Amino acid sequence: MEKNMTDTSGTIKEIISMQDNRNIIIETGELAKQADGSAIVRVNDTMLLSTVVISKEKNNEYDFLPLTVDYREKYYAGGKIPGGYIKREGRPSNEEILTMRIVDRVLRPMFPNFLNKEIQIMISLLSYDKTVLPDGLAGLAASTALSVSGIPFNGPISEVRIIRSKGNFFINPSLEQLQEADIDLVVGASMDSILMIEGEMKEVKEKDLLDTIIHAHHSIQLQIEAQKRLVNQLKKDKKNKTYFFEKFVEEKKINEEKNEELKQKLFSFSHERLKTMYEKCLKKKDRSVQEQIILNDFKKSFITNKEDFEKKELIINSYYEELKKKLINFFLFQKGVRFDGRKNDQIRPISIYVDYLPGVHGSALFSRGETQALTTVTLGSSLDANKIDNVIMENQEKFYLHYNFPPFSTGELRSIRGVSRREIGHGHLAQRALKNVIPENPYTIRVVSEILESNGSSSMATVCAASLALMDAGIPIKNPVSGISMGVFTEKNKKIIVSDLLGEEDYFGDLDFKITGTKNGITACQMDVKNYKGLTYEILHKVLMQSLEGRISILNKMLKTFPEYRKTLKPHAPKIYTFTIPKNFIGSVIGPGGKVIQEIQSSTNTNILIEEKENFGYIEIIGRDVKQIETAVDKIKKMTFVPELGKIYKAKVKSIKDFGAFVEISEGVEGLLHISEIGWKKLKNIEEVFRIGDIIEVKFMGIDEKNKKMKLSRKVLLPRPKTS
Repeated sequence: MEKNMTDTSGTIKEIISMQDNRNIIIETGELAKQADGSAIVRVNDTMLLSTVVISKEKNNEYDFLPLTVDYREKYYAGGKIPGGYIKREGRPSNEEILTMRIVDRVLRPMFPNFLNKEIQIMISLLSYDKTVLPDGLAGLAASTALSVSGIPFNGPISEVRIIRSKGNFFINPSLEQLQEADIDLVVGASMDSILMIEGEMKEVKEKDLLDTIIHAHHSIQLQIEAQKRLVNQLKKDKKNKTYFFEKFVEEKKINEEKNEELKQKLFSFSHERLKTMYEKCLKKKDRSVQEQIILNDFKKSFITNKEDFEKKELIINSYYEELKKKLINFFLFQKGVRFDGRKNDQIRPISIYVDYLPGVHGSALFSRGETQALTTVTLGSSLDANKIDNVIMENQEKFYLHYNFPPFSTGELRSIRGVSRREIGHGHLAQRALKNVIPENPYTIRVVSEILESNGSSSMATVCAASLALMDAGIPIKNPVSGISMGVFTEKNKKIIVSDLLGEEDYFGDLDFKITGTKNGITACQMDVKNYKGLTYEILHKVLMQSLEGRISILNKMLKTFPEYRKTLKPHAPKIYTFTIPKNFIGSVIGPGGKVIQEIQSSTNTNILIEEKENFGYIEIIGRDVKQIETAVDKIKKMTFVPELGKIYKAKVKSIKDFGAFVEISEGVEGLLHISEIGWKKLKNIEEVFRIGDIIEVKFMGIDEKNKKMKLSRKVLLPRPKTS
């Protein structure tokens, strides 16, 4: 690789060799030197820059890690200019947000829990050459920048995008390579553990998914080793990282010693009360109210000074969460039950209503415990397709799913400011779960999921409800899809896998693993872990096998309620008929100034779309009345009639000449039936055989090469006279 640069003395780089003979180059020291850490990742001519900056002061207002991950694709990277009136990059696209999420989800558990300084990671796509999709490199870029920054971080980590196509694995593929893939995953991991998984599959078995994850992990380990070598090359003061760790660890130790008495008082006051309340297996809302009452009683009893209360409130809340987690583990490991009284592999009660909304094209209400999704299907034409136009691709989605998570679903009160990253991520997961079971059809399909109540696994409820709503709409999906969220809890060296997570179990457990699939196999998955230790292959396998049992159980309940898709669309749903015409007829169908097509639309109450594709005109007719659609189709087919060689047509005699008769084989399409082709007997007068208006049968014999006229024959349809 050659570079034009004035000074390369500060640049440090490492090369990672890939199995397909491509190299990944990671480097630091040349760009963005005022950031706390920066790195370039390059494969061929695809380049990403990642920077990281940490706030200089500790902010005690946070009881969580205030981490922000931002990923942006610069249009110049692909040689494009942004569309619209304002010719500059604006708000992030859905695709950029999804990349931010996969990087955030693998990095967040890697930071020590005492770190509550603001951290901002920015990743920019600077150059794109179509040989590698950049989202699989974003995690490597972020981790490299963090590793050289000196910020406390239990890394390095990395991520790769891996596909399986025709039985072979490809790491960080191109967009073109995705077309024939049956597995498409982004996997994030540390050297020893799997930390994040996200992707879609075409009904694959659990073993195939696990093999793909293991293959991806081997590539990730090579990338982690390269990051370690890069850090070891750095000439800057190595005390930076030590200073960060020592300073924060010392502060944490001092704070814990100061507040140990407060912690013991809280545990002593609350433990038995919480335990007694949890034994009642209350519903989420009642349980939350009781938890808050106990916490407030403690605060009133032990903290009377307002100033002291403000200093201690975040600490008390943190200790209270710690106590709740201890009790979750106590009930699970000591008593074998969960907060709602279930066993570890038990699914919550399910209720299903299909065709719930009378005025929509398809709908279903799916409730599992205290999680409820109302999902609708709307059918449209190609004009309603979701257009994607970004640096990486220009495409149209004819199936897409939107997920809405309003505040009332969790009993909260908050402002609604657009669509959240979480809503985009959950909707994308549900869309990927279903997209590969949607058959080829002329419709654009929009699915909308409204989460009306949430206590865990709302995205999986969306998948179940969406499958049923599609079936209710009359879409012949290949196989219905169900989904389940899995979790893992750890007590010393013992682990328990739980099925169908509650909200608290998601929050307090080791991971949230969402898995969707049909009776034949997995269609999508998404996994996040809550601590840097991640998961081993053995636990992953056990989670997958327990999830299979849960998925099939849920699927059976879905099919018991609604076993088969509707064979016809609902009366108020639009009907679409598509067909092609020869390219040279497009102008005739449209007519001067659109006069012809407008007349057909007006007289049949339909909408007609015409698009030129290769050597054909692709016609799409949309309407609600099947008979009117058929009328429109008939009119266009008559206008664009092209006879088929050897086909027999009923023809109307339009005029008679001495040399033959002109006959109409389709409306407006006339040809000459020569006198010699009327019959085997030689004729002196054609009117001896037929008159104007008669209906006769003729066979299309082709086009005369000399005069480009149709050749028709009646004679070949008549028995040949016997010769004497």
